[in-house]
Amino acid sequence: MDFTLTKYRQLLEALIESGITFKLRHDVDLLPQNSYQTALIENELGLKATYYFRCVPESYNEKIIKEIYALDHEIGYHYESLTTCNGNIESAYQDFCTNLEKLRTLAPIKSICMHGSPRSPWDSRDLWKHYDYRALGIDYEPYFDTDFSKTLYLTDTGRRWDGFHVSVRDKIPQFQDRWEQMGLTFHTTDQIIFQLRNPNSELLQSKLNLLITTHPQRWNNFGMIYIKEYCTQSIKNIVKKMIVKQH
Repeated sequence: MDFTLTKYRQLLEALIESGITFKLRHDVDLLPQNSYQTALIENELGLKATYYFRCVPESYNEKIIKEIYALDHEIGYHYESLTTCNGNIESAYQDFCTNLEKLRTLAPIKSICMHGSPRSPWDSRDLWKHYDYRALGIDYEPYFDTDFSKTLYLTDTGRRWDGFHVSVRDKIPQFQDRWEQMGLTFHTTDQIIFQLRNPNSELLQSKLNLLITTHPQRWNNFGMIYIKEYCTQSIKNIVKKMIVKQH
């Protein structure tokens, strides 16, 4: 079975054993309690990750944010201000600043990451065509501040590792063709683990760093939540594929 907490631990163990340089990013879109579970596993393995929280009720949970920060993980802001403000640039910036300060009462925030909002016509990254996030004390936005010529981006968007085919925004289109040509696209977590444990694999031979994005609500041991997430995401992928075709 894929996308279980057991499988996530196996992935982390393979990453550590491989000696590859990697960065862990988590987008907390839903079910923040799931993020605490992955944070515990990482802490047990001596790893530090960045958890990006949205400032909406289904993500924002002050208790869990504090608990994850106490486990020595980084807290970031998963912003979607252009979507929530219907494309109004000035309102979106004020919304961003308000939410940033709110999060900073719980933990230091030096990193931000756009929330894709696939059904929205607005890309919240466009906010930075008008403003400078560094002026707000932000050091890192992964879509802008990662050298993808040296870094392979793997994300579980769509509850699969090749979800860039159905993703509206969570992808790096200018490098995706190159990675596919290099044989660096994977569907299951086991395929990634196999590559990490094989010194002659395309992944390890590429000498690329890894930026790994997961959505912790997808990672559950088998039960009703696991089944619900599987069914819900399958339907979402159909909708997202239709949106991608329209673009």
